Amino acid sequence: MDAAFTEEQHAIRRTLRALLDKRCGPDEVEAAVRTPTGYDEELWGELAGRLQLPGLALPTAYGGAGCGPTELALACAETGRGVLPSPLIATAALAAPLILALGSERQRAGLLPALASGELTGTLAVPGGRLPIALALTGPNDGDWAGGGRAGGIQAHEEEGGAGWRLYGEAGQVLHGHTAEVLVVAAHTGGFARSGTRLFLVRAAGAAGLRRTRQAVVDETRPQARLELRDVPAELLGEDGGQAESEVGAALAATGAAAAAVLAAEAVGAADAALTRTLAYVRERERFGRPLGSFRAVRHRLADLYVMLQAARSAAYCAAWTAGRGHPGPDGSSVAHGGEPGVTGGAGEPGVAALALAQALEALRAVAAEAVQLHGGIGVTWERAAHLYLERAAGDELLLGPAHRLRARAAEEAGLFAAGPGAGRAAGLLTAVDA
Repeated sequence: MDAAFTEEQHAIRRTLRALLDKRCGPDEVEAAVRTPTGYDEELWGELAGRLQLPGLALPTAYGGAGCGPTELALACAETGRGVLPSPLIATAALAAPLILALGSERQRAGLLPALASGELTGTLAVPGGRLPIALALTGPNDGDWAGGGRAGGIQAHEEEGGAGWRLYGEAGQVLHGHTAEVLVVAAHTGGFARSGTRLFLVRAAGAAGLRRTRQAVVDETRPQARLELRDVPAELLGEDGGQAESEVGAALAATGAAAAAVLAAEAVGAADAALTRTLAYVRERERFGRPLGSFRAVRHRLADLYVMLQAARSAAYCAAWTAGRGHPGPDGSSVAHGGEPGVTGGAGEPGVAALALAQALEALRAVAAEAVQLHGGIGVTWERAAHLYLERAAGDELLLGPAHRLRARAAEEAGLFAAGPGAGRAAGLLTAVDA
């Protein structure tokens, strides 16, 4: 693994940071989250159109930039610094990869260019708040997490003559579910005897029977919605007959590994910004006639946070690099990180991404809590915006965590506490994340 960034990757960071420093301050974030969409549509158009953020990890054959999860993680580290409200994670890290992995050529050509340009936004809808399990981050995704034919899930039934599919059920905590135009919906098919989980495409515009309600959330910069589907017309994702359930599970696991790495990088960016703001504040704030930061106890607390942040940063980029091995190349074919065709990755080491996300979430939570404490009463005001980072930490744990379950799942997959073939991988897995 070469830990040095390329000049192109440095350029992505510089350009994005310069733009967000001007357009994503606390006042702008507050105004954006109060809009019906929950984000600044003008800024999103600029990020998608000029900088191609939603298409960074998509092949050029479908209108993307031909990069991979590493570049998307670098971009999200910058958006995390400003706690940017945007549909980037939902579109680029959840919906688009699944369409690319499982969609038919017609579906890819019809949707991916529009998602890459920001013309459309997308998201993944999983019933019962089971998104971490669906992505194989906190448990195996080979069970009945999509409902199992029971109440509380989403069921799909095929229309007579094979004319299409209809979905019935509901899903909560759907990231940007109230505005996304393309919904990738996980639904249960086949009843009890021949049950299975499949992914379906729903075009939200004009979809009869679809009701979307924005929910109250801890982190307002990540709006979520409850979707109610009452015989909503849907299209099976993939060629005629769809994909086998094992292929669906594998695609979700690979998407989960990349999404966890991207979310970890974003959390690291947020923690870095929170620590930077806190350092600046303790230098200027005086207590007993001297700067607050001159006290030894404060310096030690900040030093501990810095060490924790650097460890989380290394883990996040290691996970992004691992997920990028085998990502689709510029023409859509599978290409390894080093350019070798036919070598797959990403889902090969899902424990790396889960561990990295757990470490990043814990670092963000610790840094944000100290930031609020050291700011004192103004730490929960929009003037200093320290509270935004604390809310982001809590919101991310609810979205794809919590951290202890991420660690438990990684340990389970590595065979850390059980004898068998996986046990030999445990030491290498932990070494890779800690490096």
